[in-house]
Amino acid sequence: MRDELAIVLRRVGARIMECRREGNTHGKWEGTQFKAVADLIADECMRAGLQEIANLPIVSEEDIGSQIDQRPSEYWLIDPIDGTASFAQGFSGFVCQAALMRERVPQLAGVYAPALDKLYVAIRGAGATLNGRPIQVRNADQRKLTLVDNYPLPRGVAERLLRDLHCAEYLESGSIGLKICIVAEGRADVFVKDVRVRDWDIAAPHLVLREARGVLMQFNNQPFDYRGGYERHGLIATSSPELFDQVNKIVAGYEV
Repeated sequence: MRDELAIVLRRVGARIMECRREGNTHGKWEGTQFKAVADLIADECMRAGLQEIANLPIVSEEDIGSQIDQRPSEYWLIDPIDGTASFAQGFSGFVCQAALMRERVPQLAGVYAPALDKLYVAIRGAGATLNGRPIQVRNADQRKLTLVDNYPLPRGVAERLLRDLHCAEYLESGSIGLKICIVAEGRADVFVKDVRVRDWDIAAPHLVLREARGVLMQFNNQPFDYRGGYERHGLIATSSPELFDQVNKIVAGYEV
């Protein structure tokens, strides 16, 4: 199924890039979320491909009716475009992603950044890859820590953590899923988000990071358990349990 999922995500990514070339990037803001016509096009394309792999229920960001609290025991959890604003504004930091969920745990996951041609795939218990190459988090060097976030310059919690953790570098990237994967591949050590996130933002890159031996928890120090409602209390992603403990202690003192 790993190879089949990779094919589907590359197909969806190609369709998203086609939308960009055609100028089909318009949409509207719904609260803090930018919704584009391309989201629905990618959703349709991804659904068709995933059903060919395994004919299971699909819970999608783009289908409110699918977002029921009593979840199926096995289903696809998808975000057709994570980082839609980046897509619409001409940046490269957006992905399409999908996770095969079984009993509240992601079993198979893929995250594809089509503008960067970076495909992350993970199987529970079998490791994670980037474009077919095994990946693993890097050994955190306290003197050379890198923090990743989605602004040209860090702001809010990221700005404070960059200072208080004495990070040596700051890396800008786009979607939530991509930033988690950047920690997984060893390009960064920590990513923190103190706003609400949703399960379709998290499940696929969560498995990638976990299989790369990283750590992902909610900002309130609770695990992601993928049950009930779909909103969670932010996130902390780190390259090691020790670094997570350090970051968690620091941000616990912030008023957010």
